Amino acid sequence: MNNFHRVGGVLSCENVPLTSIIKDLGTPTYVYSKASIVNNLELFIGALDGVDALLCFSVKSNSNLSILRLVAGKSAGADIVSGGELYCALKAGIDPRKIVFSGVGKTSDELAYALKTGIRMFNVESEPELLQLAAIAESLGTIAPIALRVNPDIDAGAHYFTTTAKKENKFGLPFKTALSVYAKAASLPFINPVGIDVHLGSPILTLEPYKKALDLLSGLIAELRSQSIALQTLDIGGGPGIVYKDEKPFTPIQFADLVVPYVNRLKCGLIVEPGRFIVGNSGVLLTTVTYIKKTDDKIFYICDAGMSDLIRPPLYGAFHEIVPVVAPRPSSMIIADIVGPICESSDFLAKDRSIELVEQASRLAVKSAGAYGFSMSSQYNSRPRACEVLVDGQSYSCIRKRETYEDLVRNQL
Repeated sequence: MNNFHRVGGVLSCENVPLTSIIKDLGTPTYVYSKASIVNNLELFIGALDGVDALLCFSVKSNSNLSILRLVAGKSAGADIVSGGELYCALKAGIDPRKIVFSGVGKTSDELAYALKTGIRMFNVESEPELLQLAAIAESLGTIAPIALRVNPDIDAGAHYFTTTAKKENKFGLPFKTALSVYAKAASLPFINPVGIDVHLGSPILTLEPYKKALDLLSGLIAELRSQSIALQTLDIGGGPGIVYKDEKPFTPIQFADLVVPYVNRLKCGLIVEPGRFIVGNSGVLLTTVTYIKKTDDKIFYICDAGMSDLIRPPLYGAFHEIVPVVAPRPSSMIIADIVGPICESSDFLAKDRSIELVEQASRLAVKSAGAYGFSMSSQYNSRPRACEVLVDGQSYSCIRKRETYEDLVRNQL
């Protein structure tokens, strides 16, 4: 569910024409549908009804406080990978007891911050991190609840840059070392091993990688319990992918049908960490065609949004559908490169894309931009970052102001 549709040829979000938002706030602008985000949260939480499960929203996908407040409003938690994300989650009202801390490079300050906050669990990714966490917990006179993130060497079919569970990736502990590191963790007086964690990458479109991981983890959990290390929680990582073009991802119900029987047999709680599924198709990026440039070989739509606003196309070769906000009449199709203003040849939103012929100053909507859009944006070329808007039925609000030139130098001396 994404709640973006046309009314009289004008693309709308819920009951708000995107032309109204552009008239008010300009471009580039990210627009999110509240109804879509809430619906996706409810779908995933509902699919796991009846089992001891906690949805921890992946904050890295979209860390806007207004989005995180919607997560908190559904009594969900947060999967964080930095002290900044912890701060945002707490600021939005997410219960610290529903926060899990992942990431390979947690600093001493971040570990101490999270310990003082009282988060639910640290997903520890290396033995040096384990020892560092133990030392900090001892200095604070507290016990750190941990899961070890295990790398099962499973190729889940994600892009090379977003796969996380192959042996050459930096994430997690090699599967063969898990028993010995759990034994080490159990011997540390200020560490409490309460769970096990695996994350296979993103986006994942089939359930087979999860089945392989669950089979491996089930055996490992049984072996650990035979050694009196009674884990209580299985963190299975992210959830379904989304449709960018013609993908056919599994649903939360299908995900639950696979995972829940394992959880019931293991008699443990479940944590899932979806991000893209919740917000990906709940947002679009609006941009203006500043110029139309024609050469002997190409037509370029040169837009005011580029790789500093949405880096996924040049970084991953990612596909985002791009459509005119106002459908041109009559409509004819051309092949164009849709590019931004950044001084890099890699600055594009789409290459050799079939798209409607529009006029200069027309507005375009880049779809499926709610996840890893603004959160990965930058101020490269000293370009202020976009504003963000949340639509709720017939009304909308600016949930992040557009940056100004003054914002670019605010913290400089």
